Amino acid sequence: MSKQNLLTSYIHNISLKNRIVMAPMTRSRAANEGHVPTDDLHGLYYEQRASAGLIITEGSQVSERAVGYINTPGIYSEAQVEGWKKVTKRVHDKGGKIFIQLWHVGRMSHPDFHNGELPLSASALNPNAKSYTPEGFKDTVTAKEMTIEEIKTTVKDFQRAAANAVKAGFDGVEIHSSNGYLFHQFFNGSSNKRTDAYGGSMENKTRFFFEVLDAIKEVIPQEKIGARFNPSLDGLFGMTMDEDTIPTFEYLISKLNDYKLAYLHLSEPFTNVSEIPYAVTEIAKHFRPLYNGTLMINTAFDQEKGNKIIEEGLADLVAYGKLYVSNPDLVERFENNLELAPWDEETFYTTGAKGYIDYPNAVAQKV
Repeated sequence: MSKQNLLTSYIHNISLKNRIVMAPMTRSRAANEGHVPTDDLHGLYYEQRASAGLIITEGSQVSERAVGYINTPGIYSEAQVEGWKKVTKRVHDKGGKIFIQLWHVGRMSHPDFHNGELPLSASALNPNAKSYTPEGFKDTVTAKEMTIEEIKTTVKDFQRAAANAVKAGFDGVEIHSSNGYLFHQFFNGSSNKRTDAYGGSMENKTRFFFEVLDAIKEVIPQEKIGARFNPSLDGLFGMTMDEDTIPTFEYLISKLNDYKLAYLHLSEPFTNVSEIPYAVTEIAKHFRPLYNGTLMINTAFDQEKGNKIIEEGLADLVAYGKLYVSNPDLVERFENNLELAPWDEETFYTTGAKGYIDYPNAVAQKV
């Protein structure tokens, strides 16, 4: 029997021992005053999953202004850098590779996180969603439209966070420009009503992202930078597709050919978008011809679908999310065609070890 496509090595701008990627997932375990990742929780959690070709960490805020969820770890303070050093060492000691996802939620936040100040976004609009605050879920508010100065400050925040990631020992960074968060709020016409250099045209709506990318590549090689997008997102966090949505992503992704990134990380639609006339229902198939570099795909892939999409040449890497919550040894389970353990959604965002570092590995299960 020939080796599964997922289990073959991949060598391009990024070199990986297999094509199975642990997707970034918010897990809310940094339940301490400084939002610092800890060795006994984060360190063990990622070490358990180090057989992945690549681990991408949970979204980690680049500044205090970037926060939008409780107990998420950051990468802007010295204490956070020191905490992440222990995590990267554990992964590297197991022969793994790990990128950190750099995150700014934009308007998907609440004044409770910002001493009463409004969250920042492309425009002064309310996503009409819920923010998970220290006091529980609260309605989101109308955001503050970012000034040019605030945009420049945020560019520097991302650059500093990337430099901190290098100090912390990460193999690279992923820019979280997806899922209705800050950069996506600039890309999308429903959330960006600006009339200055950051609104209107496709070039303007993507300008902020490319300013951040250019700033980050000053402190870390391009080959150690990834970027994540969700082109056919509709209905989440107040994001609505229009006739310009896909052309904007086509422009953006085509322009990324001018860079030598580690990878482009795309999500298949989260919901059924077949009734939306200007949506793309098969993201990898649509965007693969537009991008010359490494393409990573995710959203609801299993072992069979993962092997198939690589075989078809539509993606190079497949990122798995929820399967990695409950199967820390997902690579070994795929390799041996073992049964997969179910996840417990009740513990996705709780604190402590339960539902985080207590899922068994396949060897222990067989014994």
